[in-house]
Amino acid sequence: MFFKNIIGQDNLKQQLISSARKEVIPHAQLFCGKAGFGTFPLAFAYARFLNCLDRSDTDACGKCSSCLKYNELAHPDLHFIFPIASEGTKKTICDDFLPEWREFLSAHKYFDLDMWTNTMNTSKQALIYTKESDEIIRKISLRIYEAAFRILCIWLPERMHLSCANKLLKVIEEPPQNTIILMVSENPDQILETILSRSQQIYVKPIDTNALARNARSQYGLDDAEAQQIARISHGDYLQMTDTIHQSEENELFLQQFMRMMRASVSKNVKQMKTFAEDMFPLGRERQRNFLAYSQRLIRENFMYRFQASEMNFMNQAEAAFSSKFAPFINERNVFDFIEELTEADRHIAQNGNAKMIFFDVALRITILLHK
Repeated sequence: MFFKNIIGQDNLKQQLISSARKEVIPHAQLFCGKAGFGTFPLAFAYARFLNCLDRSDTDACGKCSSCLKYNELAHPDLHFIFPIASEGTKKTICDDFLPEWREFLSAHKYFDLDMWTNTMNTSKQALIYTKESDEIIRKISLRIYEAAFRILCIWLPERMHLSCANKLLKVIEEPPQNTIILMVSENPDQILETILSRSQQIYVKPIDTNALARNARSQYGLDDAEAQQIARISHGDYLQMTDTIHQSEENELFLQQFMRMMRASVSKNVKQMKTFAEDMFPLGRERQRNFLAYSQRLIRENFMYRFQASEMNFMNQAEAAFSSKFAPFINERNVFDFIEELTEADRHIAQNGNAKMIFFDVALRITILLHK
């Protein structure tokens, strides 16, 4: 990952480049922000830039011996620390997972914990265990092999076991000479205050909408209007944008089902309600729950639509077209009851309730709410 590969974040990239060129480099830095904003890519591109032997004014060269080793994620002075699920296996430290980690990073420039957990093929909670602190202390006690800086890249320090975090306080406060600790956190409020106080915090903001839209056009071939709309409703989050694009077909189905349910309820057509409930049954429990979550979002969007403030709405064109006529039915007298009914239905589906009965009951109750 190079700075040029990171979507948007131009000001922050310039700030990091400037600190490197001026040699004003805090020994412990904490990148804070959602995974989809580019927190880890920024930290990694910064690490590469720090050790590049022929860097330009804007990026690492990509050709020197250091960059070539960074390309392979195998530089001897670059050390990764990340959450692992070690219970029930003989793998107890991060280095035991390095082959999987390198393959994962090569395949994903932007990623989150769920994606990494799926790669490990485990349902267990991923943590940075106590034994990792001993491994880190061992590594920094060795001499630096060849780079200007030894880099410790700690992904999700909030996942550190308490005893591990406590053992690393001294290292974070006063690491060996030319050792840089780059931490990447999605939830810095869950990190020990003593670690926070020893780190310079760098807040990564949501990606600029225009930059995200340009990526949607170039990577997915969307037209200008569609790319801009998807970028806007993604709230500056690249992972959310890709999820939205990949889920577009399912969301189209959900919108059709939502419109069927609401039209049947508005017209008090019990036969159509029954047919709707029967058609929802084959989708399976997970997709049924996804539909209910989608419906809750659309109810909120229709409530906000009434205020005619486009910056407060996050719907695609098809959803907005339907909402132009449906929004007047959602108001302050029924919006919270709508959410409560849909939440209750989701709870019953999760408990293996009869989906036909649940969706038929929801449609009946919505009939009352729409006329409230």
